[in-house]
Amino acid sequence: MVDYLVVGLGLAGISFCETLEKQGKTFQVVSDDSQKASLVAGGLYNPVILKRFTLAWEAKKQMDTAIPFYQSLEEKLGVKLDYKLPVLRRFASVKEQNLWFEAMDKPGLDDFLSYKIVENTNPRIDAPFGLGRVMNTGRVDTASLLRAYSKYLKAKELLVNESFDHSKLVLKGDEVTYVPIKTKRIVFAEGFGLKNNPLFRYLPLNGTKGELLKIKAPQLHENSVIKSSVFIIPLGDHIYRVGATYKWKDKTNEPTEESKQELLTKLKTFLQCDFEVVEHVAGIRPTVVDRRPLVGQHPQYTNVHCLNGFGSRGVLIAPFASNQLFRSIEHGSSLHPEMDIQRFTKKYYRT
Repeated sequence: MVDYLVVGLGLAGISFCETLEKQGKTFQVVSDDSQKASLVAGGLYNPVILKRFTLAWEAKKQMDTAIPFYQSLEEKLGVKLDYKLPVLRRFASVKEQNLWFEAMDKPGLDDFLSYKIVENTNPRIDAPFGLGRVMNTGRVDTASLLRAYSKYLKAKELLVNESFDHSKLVLKGDEVTYVPIKTKRIVFAEGFGLKNNPLFRYLPLNGTKGELLKIKAPQLHENSVIKSSVFIIPLGDHIYRVGATYKWKDKTNEPTEESKQELLTKLKTFLQCDFEVVEHVAGIRPTVVDRRPLVGQHPQYTNVHCLNGFGSRGVLIAPFASNQLFRSIEHGSSLHPEMDIQRFTKKYYRT
């Protein structure tokens, strides 16, 4: 018998597995490749919502947890994951400049927003009103992380690479059986796959499709992330990731021509050089109606838990939420009330 069975190996699953291993807990993982959100994510960690110049939910605590978390993973896996990159918000008008300075009076934002307007020196970027710099930002290479961590678990024979079959799950007393695995507890970290989970299907997980492009632009020569109507994220060797779209009705992982054209149209409003599209990918973000994570214990089964709903900020939220869930299970600590799934139990759950 193992202490935990973890279902899903995106950012949520990896973060929880790392927490378990550091705490000396035994576990196994069941995962397939059906959910693409973590794999295709831009991987940007940025504590500021740049559309409204506001601090993201619990951003400071998430940053304090996430940065050392990814540093330790780099050492453990021997893979470069964390790339420190400035994020520059392109101003479209003097009004946006003024809103930037006003935002610095908001609690916590002065730790992340630079007071100095950055003058644009890149002739390939149209930014006549300058740019605002967000500090302490960067990019996690999520694709490399998923590949390296899967390899690590396989080498230790801890990963079962298959689709989870809920009909094989037996919940009896203090024991969970998923033949042939026996465990004390099970944690579902399935991303948008939670919609097909009969135990947690009652939760209001919406799912938002995001599509991204990868372009090659040899003339751009940009080392910072540029945020305008879309992000441009430098990946090296003249390659840049461009994103992202937000679609609420389409729940497939298939890229669409419509979203591709949307991204290209927005990109061309400020990018002034030739480029080539070399990749187009899509994934379903696990988003929630109130824009908060879904974390906690099942209302009926005390050894069944959920770790989900990170939306487009999984890089930052996953380590923070994983620590919260572990302390809740093992030490009886209270979950942050805004992430605890109990907030939906009374309204949505039926035995």
